[in-house]
Amino acid sequence: MHTPIPLLLELGAILTALSLLGALARRYALSPVPLYLLTGLALGDGGIAAVPAARDFVDTGASIGVILLLLTLGLDFTVPEFTASLRRHRLSAVVDLVLNATPGAVAGWLLGLDAGGILALAGATYISSSGIIARLLGDLRRLGNRETPAVLSVLVLEDFAMAAYLPLLAVLTSGGTWWQALLAVLAAVAAVAAAVAASLRWSHHVGRVLTHPEPEQVLLRVLGITLVVAALAETIHVSAAVGAFLIGLALTGIAADRARAVLSPLRDLFAAVFFLALGLSVDPADLMSMLPAALALAVITAATKLASGWYAAARDGAGRHGRLRAGTALIARGEFSVVIVGLAGTADQRLGALVTTYVLLLAVSGPVLTRFAPTRPTAPRRTPATVPSPPPPPPPRTPDTTTSPE
Repeated sequence: MHTPIPLLLELGAILTALSLLGALARRYALSPVPLYLLTGLALGDGGIAAVPAARDFVDTGASIGVILLLLTLGLDFTVPEFTASLRRHRLSAVVDLVLNATPGAVAGWLLGLDAGGILALAGATYISSSGIIARLLGDLRRLGNRETPAVLSVLVLEDFAMAAYLPLLAVLTSGGTWWQALLAVLAAVAAVAAAVAASLRWSHHVGRVLTHPEPEQVLLRVLGITLVVAALAETIHVSAAVGAFLIGLALTGIAADRARAVLSPLRDLFAAVFFLALGLSVDPADLMSMLPAALALAVITAATKLASGWYAAARDGAGRHGRLRAGTALIARGEFSVVIVGLAGTADQRLGALVTTYVLLLAVSGPVLTRFAPTRPTAPRRTPATVPSPPPPPPPRTPDTTTSPE
């Protein structure tokens, strides 16, 4: 079998560069995600050096990367814990939708976009990047934080909302009627409900099927089943990442530990490829024309995501710093926002330029803001009016030396 030499050279150079950038980021206790994104921007169309031979591999690897990120994230939680968190955060999902879709819809109206373009831009500003956020939580060692279940609940509920949103967007942009859109939404919601119910009902059987003494068998079984479930999730208009996350939830105890051990190196490789591909999808020539509008939209929706994350973490009883960490973690937008614009198929080129610039701004600045969010809560200040001072200790007892022991 003949392997193209340009493919080997480009992939080798890319992986070496990513390794050096990752080591640089770790040295300064930063996430390497922004550096990977900027590398993709430099290697994409219109960048410093194109990588045409490696482009197909990078695009395919990116899809696998986001699936592995959500799979390993699901391994750190159990089904009962997460379903309870989802029920608690239904109102958080509504707040998240209203706060973050509204700025996109208003911006689309101000730009004079049609109904499909307005709906597409609303979705692009609403949905956070599950892939970037999953990597950040692991890099910054915040998976065990009190606010993390709230962040994950918001992410998963956003992906579930996409199941109703994408059919609606497809019908509107293709010129369909309102009843066709309604039927498409109802069918998608019913399919999602059936898939989630099946996952919860038979999750305990999944662990038995995927467990094996040999690491090779564990890797092949877990990865194979996850890719199949991710494909089925995409078929019913649910994000493939949600399907992978449900498989991770189904594995607990020793099975989860063994799966995490064999998947971690593979996840790190394809996660780096995923972030690189996100940068490759942006043409630098498109950035300047819509930069002012994208920057204004990024500032507004960073603030609204901060507010929605703050609210969700507050419902879990997180402190002020935990709420701030949750809000900054949700700021990053990514692959789904770009996909939405591609699905819209709008003829207005301003929409594509605006969204790609917007995504790059938040995909780079979001992880930086998350990194510098406070990590240690400050002890509450106490005042004498609310907390009384403790009484002084009794004086020490001394033996009576004036009397004789006799």
